[in-house]
Amino acid sequence: QVALVMSGGGLVHAGGSLRLSCAASGRTFSPYVVGWFRQAPGKEREFVAFISESGYSSIYADSVKGRFTISRDNPKRTTYLIMNSLTHEDTANYYCAAGSSVRGVTRADAYDYWGQGTQVTVSS
Repeated sequence: QVALVMSGGGLVHAGGSLRLSCAASGRTFSPYVVGWFRQAPGKEREFVAFISESGYSSIYADSVKGRFTISRDNPKRTTYLIMNSLTHEDTANYYCAAGSSVRGVTRADAYDYWGQGTQVTVSS
């Protein structure tokens, strides 16, 4: 079992930056891949970014490519999502997720464990 605790959300002006953190407790963290998703009011949960167990491979949604960076620090059992050049369209509740599968990592059902979510609001 892995528990994920998220932090770092908040209110930011358009063009600003935020760093979200996702800290794991429980079983060994490093074998797990991690994904970040977001859900805006009235919309479905959408994939944002993925990072492999080692941290050497990552995938980004087209909407965030070049602006967001995903990273992980396995000794600290923490994954980060650094978000730059934020726009109003980035406003959503953000979730991190961990799983052992490397298939379909852009889909929410590929993950076994989820963080509690953290709200990101970008004012225009």
